[in-house]
Amino acid sequence: MTKLADSFQRTINYLRISVTDRCNLRCIYCMPPEGIVQMTHADILTYEEIFILVKAAAELGINSIRLTGGEPLVRMGLSDLVRMIAGIKTIKDIALTTNGILLEKYAAELKDAGLTRVNISLDTLKPARFHQITRCGELEDTLKGIAAAEKAGLTPVKINMVVMAGTNDDELVDFAKKTIDDGWNVRFIEHMPVTGEGSANDLIPAKEIKKRLDVLGKMEPFKLEKGNGPAKYYKFPGAKGTVGFITPVTEHFCYQCNRLRLTADGKLRLCLLREDEIDLREPLRRGASTEELKEIIAKATAAKPKGHQLAEGIINKGRPFSQVGG
Repeated sequence: MTKLADSFQRTINYLRISVTDRCNLRCIYCMPPEGIVQMTHADILTYEEIFILVKAAAELGINSIRLTGGEPLVRMGLSDLVRMIAGIKTIKDIALTTNGILLEKYAAELKDAGLTRVNISLDTLKPARFHQITRCGELEDTLKGIAAAEKAGLTPVKINMVVMAGTNDDELVDFAKKTIDDGWNVRFIEHMPVTGEGSANDLIPAKEIKKRLDVLGKMEPFKLEKGNGPAKYYKFPGAKGTVGFITPVTEHFCYQCNRLRLTADGKLRLCLLREDEIDLREPLRRGASTEELKEIIAKATAAKPKGHQLAEGIINKGRPFSQVGG
């Protein structure tokens, strides 16, 4: 196995794979209320095709995989893909990002297949507000999914809360209390003004979020043993869980980015907030060898940009988050 790196000497070892652009929710910051024009079945990579690309990437140095969507659990047979990827000896971590709606049904099955852990998107603890933010979901389903993930041992279960001013920021302390009382690992994510209904006015900087949590005590820095993302973690005194902050806007972490993204239709995306994409589906379907695929991936990685351009006011107007995998 070689070491994959870009032109800025960042080691790239993490691949996020969108397995579908479909979702059973319509979250306001992710998707318009009417949904999106969905890809055709023929456009989307098969599990066998995804496996071929993961195997090639693993030979280059990728050792951590995250499965995303859309909502990945709406695609049938996801455990089959997990089992295939888990069979690659150099892959050390297989994680899943989900809204949790279907997780109660599949958590044990996914664990048995080789899934390591899960991140669950949850932006409110209030049932009516949950339905408002997701436009169609029920809070109880996600809470059952969290419990099922913990029972199955998909740990640490991380809860991702996108903080939106005037929408759910009055619940910051409630979420933080969950890390003390229930051992949750909560991550507060700065809202990115790129898709959905949101705007720059929805942004609450992480520094402000931290200040609001002072009422619970002084947080101390903490390092999680498992994780490949950019979150900075803290703990309240006596807490079983952790508080994390992800700051793509106010304190961007591009300088340490270690990831590539594969869209459901087989495009290698070098940055979440840039529109540059390299087509892997076409060479794959015309029979390119593993060595050819590796060469394409390595060449694309070398061209990975230094960072996004939000600070310059340049916003991605292409694919919505639901087609990129976040």
